Amino acid sequence: MTSEQQKGRETSQRRSPLDLIINQFRRKTTYTAKKKASLGHVFRPSESNNVKNEGIPEARETEGGEERDRAESSDNAEISSVVGWSAVQQFVQKLGKTPDSRNLSLSHCDLTASDITELGTLLPFLTQLEVMDLSWNDLLGGSLEALSVHMQHVGKLKVMKLSGCRLTAQDLRALGEALDFVPGLETLDLSWNSGIGEGNLHHLTEHLHFTSSLRELYLLDCQLSETDSVALARALLLLPCLEALDLSSNKLQMRALENISSSLSSTPQLKSLRMSRCGLNQESLVILGEKMKFLMGLEHLDVSCNKECGGGFSAMVSGLSLLTHLRCLDLHRCCLTAEDVQTLVQVFPRLTELSELDLSFNKSIGPLLQSLFPVLHGATITTLQLSGCSLSPEACHALTAVLPALSQLRNLGVSWNKSVGGNLQQFVEHLQVECKLEELKLSSCDLNADDLLHLQSACKRGVLSNLKLLDVSYNGHVGDAGWASLFREAGGLKQLQELDISLRPGACLSASAWVWALMDALPRLESLQHLSVQRWTLGSEERQKLEKSLKKRNVVLESDDVNMQNIAG
Repeated sequence: MTSEQQKGRETSQRRSPLDLIINQFRRKTTYTAKKKASLGHVFRPSESNNVKNEGIPEARETEGGEERDRAESSDNAEISSVVGWSAVQQFVQKLGKTPDSRNLSLSHCDLTASDITELGTLLPFLTQLEVMDLSWNDLLGGSLEALSVHMQHVGKLKVMKLSGCRLTAQDLRALGEALDFVPGLETLDLSWNSGIGEGNLHHLTEHLHFTSSLRELYLLDCQLSETDSVALARALLLLPCLEALDLSSNKLQMRALENISSSLSSTPQLKSLRMSRCGLNQESLVILGEKMKFLMGLEHLDVSCNKECGGGFSAMVSGLSLLTHLRCLDLHRCCLTAEDVQTLVQVFPRLTELSELDLSFNKSIGPLLQSLFPVLHGATITTLQLSGCSLSPEACHALTAVLPALSQLRNLGVSWNKSVGGNLQQFVEHLQVECKLEELKLSSCDLNADDLLHLQSACKRGVLSNLKLLDVSYNGHVGDAGWASLFREAGGLKQLQELDISLRPGACLSASAWVWALMDALPRLESLQHLSVQRWTLGSEERQKLEKSLKKRNVVLESDDVNMQNIAG
């Protein structure tokens, strides 16, 4: 192909919508003229006979007409597509969103029934759509049918999110009927829709088929009833590919839990099971423990915020021991007992892939954790949350002793443990230069000036060079010298993005003694994005200086004086 031919081809590929429309008119005019000329042969016998005898020109004319019809149809489709996409762009942009042919994200847009009707008419121009997020549009409820009747145009859809939309039984029925049009749907999020409960879930689930591709199902806070649990149990039998199931914040009565658990054996590929705030108790753990043998591929188990579970985890010891692929275990606010801790000590050596452990706000286990820390697999733990566990000095010592072995630790939370105050030296001295720690939470730990000096020393040694979040809020006894010392070594916190040094509600102290040290440190805090200094008072000149310094950096300042506004805006 010559350079001129290539140039001509590129030019034709870049035709504007106006060019297409003009060419369409030209083609119609030309075709009409030729058609008239062809009809003229009917009234000229000699020419007509010649045509009939030869037979070829007429055939060519017919063939040419068909080609022109095909070209005309192609251009019509192309014009329609261009005009349609332009309408999609206008619709999305008026809602303050960015158009994307594969990802339609319209959450928090105050969509109305009229908007949903208009969106439905635009689906024919979104044939490549893979993600549709209409979450948190509470005026959408009752109007989903206007959208679902056009779902045949988005057959490639993989993700659909409708959280917080006040869906009704009618909406569920419409959505269920639309499932046949999106056979590749993998994620369905219907969380925070109370209308799904009250016996309405079956309007959706009765349309599921065994060939469903659904991999993730989210039903948080849907007020599921016992009747809904029956519908869900039947649905699980038809979802062999399911990998994630979230039923959190649904108060599941014992019979409802039994119904759902009875079908878990049909979901062998389940990797994530979340049942936080479901009203589980010791008897519930017995039922779940028996089903763990069918879920040996489980990677994430969340039964947090079920306070009546305390003392019942021994019933799960055999089941938990089978979860050798478990990566995340969330047991915060479960009122764990000494017996529960012993169960974990027994199970943890078998959980060789465990990387995230949350035991926060189990106030009775603080003195007992010293026996738990040594059995953690240091090479895999990345997140350890122990806030509000009433850690004893002995437990703190046991934790600091295993820190060098936790070579992959990235997130450590020990907030609301008073014993950390005065003992922070133990924590930071055991951190190695190769430390990968990204989040360190020390809120309300009764830290003092000496603790901040040790934190300063850790910064100087470079062991906190990967830190992105540092929370030392609610520590009002540190003193001015302590805060100033921390900022003097800010160069060791080059990756820090979020810093919280707020005081607890009701407190009020002057920041005048150390705010200048903070401002001097700002150039060295190269990655800082968010600074919280609530309840600290600043003089007028100090505040203006701080605001000016942060404005240059586009840093969000959270302060009582500036009312949590982004001063860069």
